[in-house]
Amino acid sequence: MPELRERADVAFFARVAAIERLASQRLDRALGDGLSAAGLAVLERLASAPSPPTPRQLAVALRVSKPAITHTLQRLEARGLIALGADAADGRSKRVEITAAGLTARRAALDAVRPRIEAVRQAFDAAEFAAAVPFLDRLAAWLAANP
Repeated sequence: MPELRERADVAFFARVAAIERLASQRLDRALGDGLSAAGLAVLERLASAPSPPTPRQLAVALRVSKPAITHTLQRLEARGLIALGADAADGRSKRVEITAAGLTARRAALDAVRPRIEAVRQAFDAAEFAAAVPFLDRLAAWLAANP
């Protein structure tokens, strides 16, 4: 039996973790002060949402915990990038909407990130990305179904 560090599954997850850290660092540097990668993910989700989601719906969609989404929403609300309002159908719940300032911040963030994304696209063939996606999709689905 191969040593633990020589196993393909262990090497794979080590590389995925390293890629996630490196990608997050690149994203954070591109975003600069103020907006985090988590905040940008929320703004992206809200900008494309057909209707204002609840915080819980955002947490599920972004695969984060309720405390994590609450923290991110508080930071975005303090900056005026989102608005939390009462849910008309359920007075105990809230709905999250992106503000005009949030749309502006999202656009600026995407403009700041675009050159870094393009650099990655230039460095690798589209077929390389396409070949990895089916396995990553299956792995993500399995991990979500087997917490």
